[in-house]
Amino acid sequence: MDSITLAIQDLLEETEYGLELLLLAGASGLGHRISSPRIQKPGLALTGYTEHLHPDRIQVLGNTEISYLAQLDQQSARSHARALCAFPISCFIVTKGLVPPANFLEIAESANIPVLGTHHQSSTFISLITKFLEEQLLPTTHLHGVLVDVLGVGVLLTGKSGIGKSECALELVIRGHRLVADDMVFIKKKMPASLVGQSEQQIQHLMEIRGLGIINIKDLYGVSSIREKKIIDLVLELEEWNPDQEYDRLGIDDRKTTILGVDLPHLLIPVRPGRNLGAIIEVAARNFLLKGMGYHSARDFQERLLSRMEVRHLGDEVE
Repeated sequence: MDSITLAIQDLLEETEYGLELLLLAGASGLGHRISSPRIQKPGLALTGYTEHLHPDRIQVLGNTEISYLAQLDQQSARSHARALCAFPISCFIVTKGLVPPANFLEIAESANIPVLGTHHQSSTFISLITKFLEEQLLPTTHLHGVLVDVLGVGVLLTGKSGIGKSECALELVIRGHRLVADDMVFIKKKMPASLVGQSEQQIQHLMEIRGLGIINIKDLYGVSSIREKKIIDLVLELEEWNPDQEYDRLGIDDRKTTILGVDLPHLLIPVRPGRNLGAIIEVAARNFLLKGMGYHSARDFQERLLSRMEVRHLGDEVE
């Protein structure tokens, strides 16, 4: 798992989420790192009660906090500001275009704590910054594999190098499905428990086919053949057929694999000449959709078989 942090400077440079931040003080602290996607309004901490202060979180100051500081006498205001800035706070962000008291900015400056401002209302800004931080700071990892969108199901193909993952993905694209990532899949955990996979920027839309080299799926098959990102629903592991291994022939037991703490359905698909892996993967995706609707073919077959056996057993007793 990759550990991700953000610098306060990254907040100032952000343009996609509309944070629209300005630096008010503490430029020397722009290198401070943020590791938590949660924010905090200091509230009682401004009065001196710092029992539940989380200095690793961004501290948001709204109208209540700024008006409280403004109505204090100079000595009390400086005392409370010093007590608060004694903690290794990542940064303060002031909302509604408010201007903090000069003594607060002076103390934050001396403590190397950045103070940023935004014109957004507190509730609006908290929503924007939370979404931004969750996108940027949630756990991530990289996996060697291929991610395809098959009938709306995000299928992650894994297996040894050279087993045929890219060839399977190419066949699926020809069948009308969509490529998300080939060779290296960048995976990010989204709350509460889903994984989103995408390609690294440098190899986006590209695929390596041994004997052909690098091909561009978007150029060859059009924009309908690719996706930028996709939630991963199913993991299919390809392995060379081993005649000594007993493979699942009924599919009653649902196997799982865990990525970033999220359990995903896991199927082991043996590979040998003559097997149409593209068709098998497509059927696996269709079967996944059926299970999502509450229909489990293997278990239904097992129940019918057990019911038939019970009927026969009762008939024997009658005779």
